Amino acid sequence: MAAGAERPSVVKQSKASAPRGTVNPDAQVIADFTSRVNTYAELHDSIEAQLPRLPGEASPKEIDTHQRAFASRMGKARAGAKHGDIFTPAMQLVVRKLMGQLFTDAKSRRQLRDSIMDDNPGASKALLTVNGRYPDVVPLSTMPPDVLTNLPKLPAAVEYRFVGENLILLDVDAHIVVDYVARAIPR
Repeated sequence: MAAGAERPSVVKQSKASAPRGTVNPDAQVIADFTSRVNTYAELHDSIEAQLPRLPGEASPKEIDTHQRAFASRMGKARAGAKHGDIFTPAMQLVVRKLMGQLFTDAKSRRQLRDSIMDDNPGASKALLTVNGRYPDVVPLSTMPPDVLTNLPKLPAAVEYRFVGENLILLDVDAHIVVDYVARAIPR
């Protein structure tokens, strides 16, 4: 090397300063959603513990009476609940993004939409209201496994369901809409 010339610096990258793998930017939003759903499930469980148990072979009338009592208590406990409390605006965007990933090509989009809409009640038949009773005359849609795999796992107290293009969280025992994402299915 010539006199006065600078030596090229060799910087070794330690493992600690090495670039990390990509981080899921939605992870914090999903973690917040999971925390909110789990808090709801804890409330659900505490209210359920206060209600008399249904007999093993309960009649439809007994089931309906139990659901309505459960829904009434949940409504009182969540009197200030509103759309966006659990599916926050950020989580609604994540859900739409996750759903969009399932509808990538025309063939899968058509098949998945047909599967979702097969027994879907449609938005016009069910008014979505937080803490509102899921209408008795509207059938519950089944959830395609691809959709369930793509969405965050839920506690047993709640389930995902579609009503039209909207994704709802349904309290299965109280038979109420916990929260929802409007226009969750891409067009």
